[in-house]
Amino acid sequence: LSWALLLLVAALALEGTAATRCPTPCVCDNLRAHVLCLNGNLMAIPSTIPQLTKKLDLQGNSFTVIPVGAFLATPYLTHLDLQRCKVERLEEGAFRGLGRLVYLNLASNSIALLYQESLDGLSSLQQLILEGNRIEEIQPGAFGHLGSLTVLDLRANALVYLPDMVFQGLQVLRWLRLSHNALHVLGSEAFTALPALRRLSLDHNELQALPSEALARLDGVTRLDLGHNPITYVAEEALAMASLKHLSLDHTALQDVAPNAFAHSPQLRTLDLHENQLRGLPPLAGARGLVRVSLAGNPLLCSCLLRPFHDWLARARVQVEGACAAPPALRGRPLDSLRPPEMRCGHPRLPPSPVTPPEQPRAAGSGQCPQGCACSPDFRHGSCENKDLRKIPWGFPRDTRLLDLRRNAFGTVPPGAFPGLKELVSLHLQSCSIRALRPGALRGLESLVYLYLTDNRLSTLAATAFEGAPQLAYLDLDRNAFARLPTGAFQLLPNLISLHLQHNAIRELAEGDLAGAGGLRWLYLAGNAIGHIAPTALAPAKMLEKLHLEGNHLAEVPTASLWGLPALSELKLSRNPIKRVGDSAFLPVASSLQHLYLDNMGLEQISPGAFTGLGPRIRSLYLESNKMSHIPDMSNFTGLDILNLRDVPFHCDCQLLPLRRWIDKLNLRIGATCGSPAEARGLKVKLSTTFQTCPGWGRGKAGGTSPNKTKAASKPSKKKRSGKSPARGFKKSRA
Repeated sequence: LSWALLLLVAALALEGTAATRCPTPCVCDNLRAHVLCLNGNLMAIPSTIPQLTKKLDLQGNSFTVIPVGAFLATPYLTHLDLQRCKVERLEEGAFRGLGRLVYLNLASNSIALLYQESLDGLSSLQQLILEGNRIEEIQPGAFGHLGSLTVLDLRANALVYLPDMVFQGLQVLRWLRLSHNALHVLGSEAFTALPALRRLSLDHNELQALPSEALARLDGVTRLDLGHNPITYVAEEALAMASLKHLSLDHTALQDVAPNAFAHSPQLRTLDLHENQLRGLPPLAGARGLVRVSLAGNPLLCSCLLRPFHDWLARARVQVEGACAAPPALRGRPLDSLRPPEMRCGHPRLPPSPVTPPEQPRAAGSGQCPQGCACSPDFRHGSCENKDLRKIPWGFPRDTRLLDLRRNAFGTVPPGAFPGLKELVSLHLQSCSIRALRPGALRGLESLVYLYLTDNRLSTLAATAFEGAPQLAYLDLDRNAFARLPTGAFQLLPNLISLHLQHNAIRELAEGDLAGAGGLRWLYLAGNAIGHIAPTALAPAKMLEKLHLEGNHLAEVPTASLWGLPALSELKLSRNPIKRVGDSAFLPVASSLQHLYLDNMGLEQISPGAFTGLGPRIRSLYLESNKMSHIPDMSNFTGLDILNLRDVPFHCDCQLLPLRRWIDKLNLRIGATCGSPAEARGLKVKLSTTFQTCPGWGRGKAGGTSPNKTKAASKPSKKKRSGKSPARGFKKSRA
């Protein structure tokens, strides 16, 4: 009886608390202890969320930073959704107090770096979704407190390098998702301490060879996906994974596979090699358990040279997919339909297998460390953070991979400042009052991938500033004093992928500013004073995928500058004083653009032809907080996942009727409200009755088909495409 009474009191307390404390604009479900605060333009975590809340959905807000102890007032949370909240930084200790949380979704934000204590306090967490951020680096120890995690999703980030022991502490992790990054360097101990891992996804990266040493640590993995990597050759005994059953190497650049490549993976059952450049294969005698091989889409030469492989398939009873590409008499014939006499000799011999380069010996650590600094031999990590140093210290172990020198007062980085650190991959020099990076300062850093110079006083860079660091891929120069791009400085950086120059004082982008940046994919220029972009300024960056220009002084869409960018998928023009968007404004990138930000600009007019060429490829369109009263027809935008029309004063007259009808068919929360006429002001567009007097209202009015059914019928595979976990706390609300 006493326990029943206590439960009744707790339930009444929850109901009363939720009724009186449910924050605006949230919806609180008392019975299920759910709180939804969707797309509310919230700038901070609401302080009045009921204490007993278990599921909290904050999707589509604008938090930027998750501060220390942000959720201390809601210790009973089990599910937390922070998708699309424009989060850039997780302060150390942001999630402390959430010891019951099992599901955390931080997808589609702008997080660039995970620090050691960013995820502290999540001891019960089972699923962590970080897909679609800008994570460039993970510091060793970042996941050290997540001992219950089973799924870690890091897809579609900007990772190039995985340091040793980076996943330490994930003792029960079963699925690690690293697809769609730019990984090309893996530490030999990167996957150490993952005893429960069963599935590893490394597809769509930049691996040029099988990371054999790193994969050898994964005794329990049964499924490995390495498709869509530029791998050309699989060497002898390249894969030693005792439990591996399914291996995907599709859509790579494979030209040859050694006979014993899989000899130390005895459980291998299926091998997917489709869409490669293989003209043939040797008998894979080492893979004794193999039952299926896919060779579809390879230019197979079905001559006598393929007979040994064909005979082996029959002897080992291995099923095969694939067809001959040559000779002409056999073109199109399935491999399993061939008879040995048909595979005749007289054709050119296959080219010999490429010779694998000898492995370079790894420099051993010297065991030393500069006075006052800390060196971790396990992580190969050195740190002198916030030591009030005036000169860059020498004497770090030669095998140091990550060096953290933040918050000192160096002033200048002299030539040869980092002697003997040939294995250094990540260098942190944020907030060091640096005014000059001398030519040759990085000399000898031949493995350097990440360089952070954020929050310094740099205003110019010599053309030879980055000499000696040819592998540099990520360069962060945010919050310095540049008045223009450092012309010529990128000529020595052939592998540069990501360039941050946000919150400087850059006034224009001129021709030649990006000379040498031919491999650049992500360019961040937010928060400058850019008022003009020369038509050819961006032309050298032909592989550019993301261009962030928000918070500048552009008065018009830089249409002429967008020609020659065939891969551009994300364009941010938010918070620029653009009053009008003219016809064909985005036509140069219409075939690739997926995410377009035109919010908070004071935009007054969008031309009827402004979106010419855009259509089903567009997945997100942000138009909130503008001043236009009408928008052009967007009925061909059938692929939208996000459409934000909040705080736009629509004039709800018959001219807006096509938008009103279109909104009825969307299963999206878009926030469109009427600004006029007076009788409709403040009403949602879809609830306004002013349209009932329009010609054709009855014919176009929704009624025969529900909006939900329309969406489901037209996009049956959307849920699968998004890749979101079925454990999501809430369904998407309809406007």
